[in-house]
Amino acid sequence: MTYRLAPIDTSTFTAERGASGTDVGDLTVIGSVVQRSDARGHVTGRTEFFEDVAPPRLAHLKMHRSARHHARILDVDLTEAVAVPGVLRILTHADIPNNLYTPLKLIGVGPDDEPVLAVDKVRYLGEPICAVVAETEAAALEGAARIKVTYEDLPPVFDVEEALKEGAPLVNEYHGQNHFIYEGHHCRRIRFGDVEEAFARADHVFEWRYQSAPIEQAPVETTGCVVVPQADGRLRIHSDTQACFFTLDNTALILETPFNTLRIVGGTVGGGFGGKVDVVVEPVACVAAMLADRPVKFVYDRAEEMQVSSPRAAERIIIKDGVMNDGRIIGRKVTLYVDAGAYSRHSPYGTTKAAAHLPGPYSIPNVWADCHCVFTNRTPSSAMRGFGVTIADFALESQMDRIARALDLDPLRLRLLNAYRDGDLKAHRKVAEGTALVEVIQKAAEMAGHELPEAYRRMSSTTREGL
Repeated sequence: MTYRLAPIDTSTFTAERGASGTDVGDLTVIGSVVQRSDARGHVTGRTEFFEDVAPPRLAHLKMHRSARHHARILDVDLTEAVAVPGVLRILTHADIPNNLYTPLKLIGVGPDDEPVLAVDKVRYLGEPICAVVAETEAAALEGAARIKVTYEDLPPVFDVEEALKEGAPLVNEYHGQNHFIYEGHHCRRIRFGDVEEAFARADHVFEWRYQSAPIEQAPVETTGCVVVPQADGRLRIHSDTQACFFTLDNTALILETPFNTLRIVGGTVGGGFGGKVDVVVEPVACVAAMLADRPVKFVYDRAEEMQVSSPRAAERIIIKDGVMNDGRIIGRKVTLYVDAGAYSRHSPYGTTKAAAHLPGPYSIPNVWADCHCVFTNRTPSSAMRGFGVTIADFALESQMDRIARALDLDPLRLRLLNAYRDGDLKAHRKVAEGTALVEVIQKAAEMAGHELPEAYRRMSSTTREGL
């Protein structure tokens, strides 16, 4: 079959001379139809995903995973597994050059706290223990199923507040406590003004609690890669990672090899939404390819994707507000618990993002926040679509609606009254600029047919006049 591709229609695009003398588009794409650059490849089947790579002598890798949430590993018996026809090799932690890592070490966040393959302990259900490399996928699956692990069960902890209590089971010995340390503090903190004094003089004090569950990204294409050894000793990695250079650098650190010995071929992702940035398949597949001296494919099945790929973290948020009768919020106290699961992954960063978003887009003179990144015996959580900010927004805006209902106020007027303006000092001691929140609310009200009084329609993000 022959496909003929029509030329791209550029008639809707114009160019004008910018102040610097360069041509710039008029950027009027909002409200118009613009074809995605990858659309035709997708609908014609020409787009190549990593699983379309099928080099000769391709071997398959499958994991034997923990059957416990929290346990010591007393013994690993590979006898039956190595006897399975087609099994080429079984990897353990001893085969990984640098078996301990954390993906955020590239930006100076540590310590390394997660084994590539478990050593003497498992900390969540489904943690990888051994990797079976075989001639066929069926042989790899059978080999993984025949590995026998003897455990000594340990008490698990699944609740973030329980995990922080004295005497709680220790989840991650690499940290020494069940929370991440931020510059010597037990959590990421904000201290701005005096919230207790604000609560004492407020006409009303409201406190509500919000809880989210872990959310799986559920991409159509599951996490995976194909690693192909090259004649010059390099490894070519075909991956569905969302972050090619991030994956390359972390993999090189785990392999203890120079970065230029690896080549990542990626950029085409069959759905990711943040869930394919953790560098969990490439390192072990590279080790397998080197030891077997042949291409190796490692891809999650759907059950693995749902069980062990990093979800959006579950979060618990308690918000306490001091509010005056007219709706002005004069104090806000936030306690946030982010469930990182058993290892850091990207959660320390996500917790920092959440703290940076508080107390929301509002000018509140007194703010106190403790944002905890907590380790539990759950699947490690990580990135998903604005992680850190998304659930915080849900809680903050739910809080605004509940305050409006409690005081019988228009929820949009409440937001306009408290919205930060240009020049306001935010709780992080940064001056707000380019805010535009007031105008956005006004326009939304207009488009929704929500009537605002004249005084609220005259409000502006550039001045506090009239407040």
